[in-house]
Amino acid sequence: MPVPLLDLKLQYHALKPEIDAALIRVAESQVSILGPEVEALERELEEYLEVKHAIGVSSGTDALLMAMMAYDIGPGDEVIIPTFSFFATAGCVARVGATPVLVDVDAHTFNLCPTQVRQKVTPRTKAIIPVHLFGCAADMDAMMAIGAEFGIPIIEDAAQAIGTQTPSGRRVGSIGHIGCFSFYPTKNLGAMGDGGLVTTNDDALATKLRQIRNHGMEPRYYHKIMGGNFRLDALQGAVLRVKLPHLPQWHAARRRNAALYTRLFTAADLGTSIVLPAAPQAEGIPDAHIFNQYTVQVPNRDALREYLQKQGIGSEIYYPVPFHRQECFSHLGHRDEDYPVSNHLAQSVLSVPIYPELTEAQIREVVDAVATFIRSTAA
Repeated sequence: MPVPLLDLKLQYHALKPEIDAALIRVAESQVSILGPEVEALERELEEYLEVKHAIGVSSGTDALLMAMMAYDIGPGDEVIIPTFSFFATAGCVARVGATPVLVDVDAHTFNLCPTQVRQKVTPRTKAIIPVHLFGCAADMDAMMAIGAEFGIPIIEDAAQAIGTQTPSGRRVGSIGHIGCFSFYPTKNLGAMGDGGLVTTNDDALATKLRQIRNHGMEPRYYHKIMGGNFRLDALQGAVLRVKLPHLPQWHAARRRNAALYTRLFTAADLGTSIVLPAAPQAEGIPDAHIFNQYTVQVPNRDALREYLQKQGIGSEIYYPVPFHRQECFSHLGHRDEDYPVSNHLAQSVLSVPIYPELTEAQIREVVDAVATFIRSTAA
C-alpha cells in the first residue's frame, strides 16, 4: 500500500470545520497582519511553552535572523553551531556577516557536543545555537553552563521541537536567552504557509525583538534601530490557534508510531545493518522526544530510498550535505576530518513516515520493505 512521507490533507480534514471557520473569521475582520488573532496565539503559546514572551514572526528562518539582530551580531563575530542541521541555522549567521563556527554532533542524539562547543569558544564568540534536531532536546544544562561561564547568550533553534521537554520537564525554547520556532507546514505544529515564533523571558529583549519584527519602528515611523518585515499574518495565527490544542495528542501519536517502529525493527533482527533513533525517556516527562522525524541509519542508504520509492513509500534525507561541505562556506577552510559523526550521518540517515495519522498497517509496510531490502543486500 502507498505510504506517503506526510499527508497533511488528513490533518486538515479532521479539523476542517474549525479551520474553515477561522479563515472566514479573519477574512471578515480584514485584519490581515498581526492583530487580535496573532496576539491571542502569542498568549496561548506563552502558556503552553511556559515562557514570558512569545512573539509571532514570519518564519523560523526569520526567527533566527531576528535573534542575531537582537544581539547586534555582525562582521568579526563568531557563532557556534552544529554542522549537521537545516541550512537556516548557518545561513542566518552568515547573513548578518558573522562567521559560523562549526561543531560536530553527538552520534546518538545528533545534537551539539558540549565538549566540542567549549573547545570552540573564543573572545569573538557572540552566541551559541544548540539545535533540538528532529524533536530531541539538546543538552541544555551543559549549554547554559557554558554560556554562563563565558558570558555568551544561548539561542535555541527549536524549529523542529515545539513542545519537546528536557529531563527537568522544561519546554525547549524557554531555557535559553532566545528560542526560535518554525510553523512550516511539515512541522508538528504547522501553519498553512510560512510562520515562526521567537520566545524569551527577558523583558528588554522582548521589546527589542518586537521592534525588529516591524522594521525597528517604535513609535510609528520612528526608527532607533534597524529591523525588517518579520510579521506573522493573521490567517496563519488563526489556523495555528485551531491546531495548538491538538498538539499533545499529535505528539502522543508520533511517540506511539515511533515505539511501534522500534519494536518492529528490533523484532526483525536486522543486527548492525540498521541503527534506530535515540529515544530519550524521563519519568513523568511525556515529551522527551516529539519525533518530528523518525530517522534510521543504514548502509546503502541511497539504494534503499530508491527501493522504497518503487514500493510507493515516502522517505527523505535530512541532511545529505553538512555545513562544512557546503560550497558557500568553502572559504572558511573547514577540515572534513574534523566532523566524522556528521559525515557518517550525511551518508547513512533516512527518515521514514512518522506523522500522527499513520496506521499500524502502514508502519508494518515500511518496516517490511526496509527489512526486505536489507536482507536482500546482505545475502
